[in-house]
Amino acid sequence: MRWEIDWLENRARITPDAQAVIDAETNTFWNYEQLNNRAISIAQWLKSQGVKKGDRIALLAPNHISYFDLIFASQKIGAIFVPLNWRLSINELNDILLDCSPVIIGIHVNLKDHFSPLCAHSSLIFSVGDEEFESFTSNAGDCNHHYDEDINMDDPLMMIYTGGTTGKPKGVVLSNQSILWNGMNTVLSWNLSSKDVTLTNIPMFHTGGLNALSIPLLLMGGTVVIADQYDPKKAIQYLKQFKCTIVLFIPTMYHMMIHTEEFSQSDFPNMKVFLSGGAPCPLEIYEAFWSKGLQFKEGYGLTEAGPNNFYIDPNKTHLKKGSVGKPMLLNTVKIMKNNLQEAAYDEVGELWIKGNHCFSHYWKNGEATSSTFYDGWLCTGDLAKKDSDGYFYIVGRKKDMIITGGENVYPLEVEHWLSSHPLIDEVSVIGLPDEKWGEIVTAFIVLKTTSLIELDELKEYCSYKLGKYKIPKKFIFMDSLPKTHVGKMDKRALKEIGIHPSHSKKVNTNKD
Repeated sequence: MRWEIDWLENRARITPDAQAVIDAETNTFWNYEQLNNRAISIAQWLKSQGVKKGDRIALLAPNHISYFDLIFASQKIGAIFVPLNWRLSINELNDILLDCSPVIIGIHVNLKDHFSPLCAHSSLIFSVGDEEFESFTSNAGDCNHHYDEDINMDDPLMMIYTGGTTGKPKGVVLSNQSILWNGMNTVLSWNLSSKDVTLTNIPMFHTGGLNALSIPLLLMGGTVVIADQYDPKKAIQYLKQFKCTIVLFIPTMYHMMIHTEEFSQSDFPNMKVFLSGGAPCPLEIYEAFWSKGLQFKEGYGLTEAGPNNFYIDPNKTHLKKGSVGKPMLLNTVKIMKNNLQEAAYDEVGELWIKGNHCFSHYWKNGEATSSTFYDGWLCTGDLAKKDSDGYFYIVGRKKDMIITGGENVYPLEVEHWLSSHPLIDEVSVIGLPDEKWGEIVTAFIVLKTTSLIELDELKEYCSYKLGKYKIPKKFIFMDSLPKTHVGKMDKRALKEIGIHPSHSKKVNTNKD
C-alpha cells in the first residue's frame, strides 16, 4: 500500500494522543491512536467475513463513530464504503442496494425496527451501536499489520448516492485520490490547523457531513465532534461546550438557530467562522451573524466535486454579498456558455470544475459519466457568473432540481409517483421559496372529473414511495395546468401561481 493512502495510520503515529473524535451526546472521546486501532480491528473483522478489495460495505446509521470506523477500515483493505440515507423509503433504499450489491450491511440498532425489511437482503447484516459492534473494534492484532491487496490512489474508497434528473439515484464513486485531495485543498485554502474543532451535525451520509470538514480536519489532526438529530439549542450548547472554531450548517439549520433565545444570548468566543452550504443562503442569516460581530460565509460544492471548491475571506463577504469566493488552491473553475465559449465578466453560464478532488465515475452508469465530463472538466449543471475581481456567484440551476433543507429533490420523480394515483389527471412539481427550508416541494394537481381527495390521503400515498423530505409540503389544486405555446408545462407560470395562490382554484398547505 502506498504511504499516502492510509494517512490515518500516519496521523496516529504523529499525534497519537490528540483528540480526534468526540460524541457530543455521550461525551465519549477517541484519540488518533484509538481511532486508528478501531479501523484496524474492523478491517481485520471484515476480512474474516470474506470482504475483499472492491467489495461494497454499506452503512445505515445516524451520525456515529461507525462512519469513521468503516471508512478507514475500507481504506486499509481496498473496500468501497457506501453510506445510506436513512431518510429514504424502504423501496428507495432497496433500489440502491440492488444497484451497489454490498456484501455486508451495517444497520444501527436505533434504526433496525423501522428498516427491518432490509434485513431480508441477501447481504450479510450486522448491528452497529451495540456491544457486539464495539467488540469488533477492540480486537486489533499487530498494529504493524500488512494487507496483501495492491491498493492505489485511483481505487474507489467511497460511493455516495445522489439523485438523477429522473429521480433514479446515481452512485458517485470517490477514489482515494479525490478524498485526499479535497482534504488537502480544504486544509491549505481554508487555513485549517490541528487546533481547529468542528461540530458535524449535518447527516454523515451526505458528502457535506463527511468530506466538507470532518475528513479534512482529521487529516490535519484537528477534532471532529459528532451529533445526531439537529436541535438548534443543543447545537449552540455543543459549539460552546467543545470550544468549536469552525462549523458547516445548511441554511435551514441556521434559520432555526438564529430564531432561538440561546443565539441572541451567545457570543461564541471560540468560533472563527460559520460556513453555509447545500443551498443558497438568505441575506437575513448573514445579517444575524454580522450583527453579533461573527464571521459568516457561504460555500459551494457537490458530491461529484469535493465538495469544497471555493474560498472567500470572511472579511470580504460584506463587500461581495452572496459570493462563494474564488477557486481554492488546488482546483480551477470556469464558466461556459452553450456555445462552449468562456463567459465574460458578469455573464451567466454553466459552472465547470477541474481538479484531482473530482469524482471518477458514476457506478455502472457510463452514459451519465460521459455526459458529465467534457475534455476533463466536470460540468456541474449549475449556473454562475464571475465579477471583474474574480469572485464567483451561483445564480441558479440548469436542471429543475429542488433543494429543500439541504436535500436534493428531483420533480420528475415526485411527478411520476403522484401521476400514478387513480384520482389524479395531471401533476407538475416545482420548488417555491420558503424562509425556513430554502425551497418547499410544491405539487400542482388536476383531479379527474368529479374526483375528491383528502390531503392526508395524498401524503400517505406519497410516503409509500418517497422519502419524507420529497413529499410535497404544499398541494395546489387547479382546473388545468398552464402550458407554453409548444404544449410544455409552463413552470414559470406555476411559480407565479404558487407565490400568489389566489390565482388557483384551491390551495391546501401542510408545513412542518
